[in-house]
Amino acid sequence: MRRLLKILFRVVLIGLVLVQFAPRATLNISNKKSLSSIDNVHNVPDSVLLILKTSCYDCHSNNTTYPWYSKIQPVSWWLNDHISEGKRELNFDEFGSYSIRRQFHKLKEANEQIEENEMPLQSYTLIHRNASINDAQKQTIIKWSNALIDSFKTVYPADSLNRKKR
Repeated sequence: MRRLLKILFRVVLIGLVLVQFAPRATLNISNKKSLSSIDNVHNVPDSVLLILKTSCYDCHSNNTTYPWYSKIQPVSWWLNDHISEGKRELNFDEFGSYSIRRQFHKLKEANEQIEENEMPLQSYTLIHRNASINDAQKQTIIKWSNALIDSFKTVYPADSLNRKKR
């Protein structure tokens, strides 16, 4: 039994070393300021933008600040998958390219997730302590996004903001 455990340990160790030579995922780093970023298409106060950049942008923008452990496989694959999924759901750098209906919906969805403490993810704030948002920061974001949601309601007809029932 002991011999089998030694062999198994060596196989796992060799596997972990070999996987380091596998191609790493493409980094999510852009040097260009997006014309369709949320702060280019909407009035985003500096206080709100700071919170978004600190707590949201690593997964929800075209610019991720990668930690040292992102160079280790299979962590690199996991992070890339996580970032890709986050950007599919909401990308602050592409927010202005969304339809008005989608912008409206994403703001409402983000509010819900912040209110229910679903965002930022606990697994993210566990490692990135500065990304945690306190109640005052939550209220700052929610108050701003609600004001933006209300401005949409005054400018656009209700049927253009809500999803059509199927």
